[in-house]
Amino acid sequence: MKKLLLLGTCVCLWTVVSAQKWEGVADTPPMGWNSWNKFACDINEELIREIADAMVDSGLADAGYLYINLDDCWHAPERDADGFPQCDTTRFPSGMKALADYVHAKGLKIGIYSDAGRKTCGGRFGSFGHEYQDALQYARWGFDYLKYDWCESDNINPVGAYTLMRDALRAAGRPILFSMCEWGDNKPWEWAADVGHMWRTTGDIGLSFSEQIVHGTWEQNSVLRCLDLNAPLRKYAGPGHWNDPDMLEVGNGLTENQDRAHFTLWCMMAAPLILGNDIRQMSDQTAAIVTDPDVIAIDQDPLGVQGLRHSTDQGLEIWFKPLINGDWAFCLFNRTKTPREYTIDWQRFNFTDDEVSGRSTSFDTIVYDVRDLWYGGKSFRTDRKHEVTVPAEDVVLYRLTPSAKQPRRK
Repeated sequence: MKKLLLLGTCVCLWTVVSAQKWEGVADTPPMGWNSWNKFACDINEELIREIADAMVDSGLADAGYLYINLDDCWHAPERDADGFPQCDTTRFPSGMKALADYVHAKGLKIGIYSDAGRKTCGGRFGSFGHEYQDALQYARWGFDYLKYDWCESDNINPVGAYTLMRDALRAAGRPILFSMCEWGDNKPWEWAADVGHMWRTTGDIGLSFSEQIVHGTWEQNSVLRCLDLNAPLRKYAGPGHWNDPDMLEVGNGLTENQDRAHFTLWCMMAAPLILGNDIRQMSDQTAAIVTDPDVIAIDQDPLGVQGLRHSTDQGLEIWFKPLINGDWAFCLFNRTKTPREYTIDWQRFNFTDDEVSGRSTSFDTIVYDVRDLWYGGKSFRTDRKHEVTVPAEDVVLYRLTPSAKQPRRK
């Protein structure tokens, strides 16, 4: 009888432990690179090794980019005889374990892709019915990140499917960041904080700043469509559970202004910063945008609050993001195709962020020192109005820090 009771206790404890996602792997939004935006299914071992080399040599790793993520089409035509996933040995002749070891030796981490459905979006085998086998294999190979897609998922319950893979990853015994790519179809922000470390809030992004890309019966989202879908969901994001408006298109053919705006707005939204360009041959302007330490610090701020689109003024958006130590990020985003002159009257922006942080700007009682993060120049203070020109489809980004010289109180 005592043996039976002890066994029951062990089973109960195992259930509690296995039903938790791995903690501590996404306290700030993940940063890295993914193969899909630029290469789609055309990936192989040589490419991934070269990307890992470039991540270090370009300074991206020093800037905080950590993950090298394989997307779809790494798979062999079939699973092995026991049902475990295998890689395409023509494309990955050394195998996944050797590839993971190579990436780890660079001081980086590596991610892999699967699908909650019967097949992946690229037509390879999905994880449906093989969740525990797949998670175990990924752990054996040494992977640190799983992007889990939602194709071929008819009649599959999303809460059950993603929770099942979460439990499988935990049972496999290796800390793996769980990136849920369910496209926001079933509002994962409402139920997935204990399931995944990040969840897509949008359909797939495409190489367009403002116009939707139509592919017959489906569309790819523009940068602005992803922005607009993600912006209202700020109360659901925070350390360990992030809204994901999809990967970055910076460096893939947008204008420099659009790239800067795209990157800045993702940072203002505390979004994962997953590059989607060919980092082996970045232009100097692309490298300057994606490695800017002051802008990345806005995204990686340990307070972990997604920014607020406070208001709009004829196509000009005013954004605020609470930061540590009483600081704020302040962004003006010009959605229009013409430059915009604007007078910043700080006293118009006295408000309290009741929805998320509880922080107040308090421009009526606090004077801030203002630093221009993109264009430099002399810093100024919020005790007087400030004139600025925001270029077309571009941003102005400031960091506001409470000044050491505050006005005397009467």
